[in-house]
Amino acid sequence: MLHDSQRRHEGRDRDHGQRAALFVRQLQGEGILDLVQADLELLVTACEGHSEGTREAPLIVQVCWDADRLDLGRVGIRPEPRRLCTAPARDPRYLTFAWQWSVMRGTNRRESSLWGSE
Repeated sequence: MLHDSQRRHEGRDRDHGQRAALFVRQLQGEGILDLVQADLELLVTACEGHSEGTREAPLIVQVCWDADRLDLGRVGIRPEPRRLCTAPARDPRYLTFAWQWSVMRGTNRRESSLWGSE
């Protein structure tokens, strides 16, 4: 929910991850989030690096990055296995499923936007 919250548009927005990380820290400072320091740092790391192509991180962060990358079909980008962090995410069967799911979600989102329901 937070990693793309500071996107200015669906196109290339290089700094949205950094802005999201700052937003996470702001939410923590305002008491909206109540994370222990270790969890806060993991969330900040996940936000900062999710669109940079990074693959080295604690497993929970890798899973977050994979989830984001597996959803790129929503904007017409097919995920590249070499950019995914975990073996399950690189599984060809799961890649096919994720591609179909994200393309369908992206199509539904665009259609509902066209009809003014989003």
